[in-house]
Amino acid sequence: MTLDLKAHLKTLCNAHGPTGHERPIHDLIREAWTPYVSRFDTSPLGSLVGYRDGSGPGPRPKIMLCAHMDEIGMVVNKIERGFLHVSDISGTDNRNVAGKPVIVHGREPVRGVVAVHPRHTLPGSKQSQYPDWEDLFVDVGLLPEEVEARIRVGDVVTLDTPALDLAGSRVAGKAFDNRSSVAAVTVCLDALASRVHAWDVLAVASVQEEGGAWGAGADAHRIAPDLAIALDVTFAPQPGTPSPSFRLGGGPTLGLGPNFHPALMTAIRETADRLEIPLTYEPTPAGSGTDAWPIQIAREGIPAALLGAPVRNMHSSVETLDTKDVERLGRLLAEFIAELTPDFVKRVVWDADEQPESESAS
Repeated sequence: MTLDLKAHLKTLCNAHGPTGHERPIHDLIREAWTPYVSRFDTSPLGSLVGYRDGSGPGPRPKIMLCAHMDEIGMVVNKIERGFLHVSDISGTDNRNVAGKPVIVHGREPVRGVVAVHPRHTLPGSKQSQYPDWEDLFVDVGLLPEEVEARIRVGDVVTLDTPALDLAGSRVAGKAFDNRSSVAAVTVCLDALASRVHAWDVLAVASVQEEGGAWGAGADAHRIAPDLAIALDVTFAPQPGTPSPSFRLGGGPTLGLGPNFHPALMTAIRETADRLEIPLTYEPTPAGSGTDAWPIQIAREGIPAALLGAPVRNMHSSVETLDTKDVERLGRLLAEFIAELTPDFVKRVVWDADEQPESESAS
């Protein structure tokens, strides 16, 4: 693999692009994918689609790889004497933002910090509690009139916490949910650059997943793939994490449940077994809460699967993952696509008897 995965992942995660405001990360991903695809387009909602043509005459079957590029964030909802009151965008946890550096994306970017009232000035009832959103404020270090000139209510705020190396192949930082999946798509495209593949590959960096997976459903309806694989993160073990959870470095996960087509799951599993890539089923008894959910029911229905990489500390500034899982995920995708025959979609028949049995997490 010629791609420097860790450097690429850090570049993606250090960039800013909260739900509904993805343009900066859109442009960065477009630059990274340019060597691997023949053309791009951008959906009316803002998703980026890169097209990599398969071999042979058209029309060719199409597979959609979908990884959402948005991240959680905050928005300015009030300005008081030069201090900014904020509320969350798409699930930002108020317990995790106090004391963090941020960027306020105003008329120009302004650095600030999320501040709280000193503990000893609080009433006793609040001294042992996490601050609520109304107790947090952003201090940008400017005079009130300067703040009014540069920042408006409605401006977005993102965490400014660069990714850092941990032991071995592990890293921590913001927005690994879900820029790590974007990086896995890049790994796949890099591997396919030296492979012949019959199918067209539609690499999608979708918008607004954290707000309700709005982008992916519209994307699937517009580009009409024959198959789709969504990529997202899943939970790795840590104190208090509910079961099941999946070990960092233990390989990707494969969603198992009614959101996912059993024949497609079986084919992905067989590819992983041939490559000796560890792959653990993730039981998902209802809607997965990922881009796979709206993709599956787009148009007449699209056979869909979900692959994931385990992450600790999800939706925080210190999300932690093992880059080996991202690399394995991208390699699995590339091999699966390279093995797809033109008639594969004709063999994708929904048969409950083919659905594999669930496995426990490793």
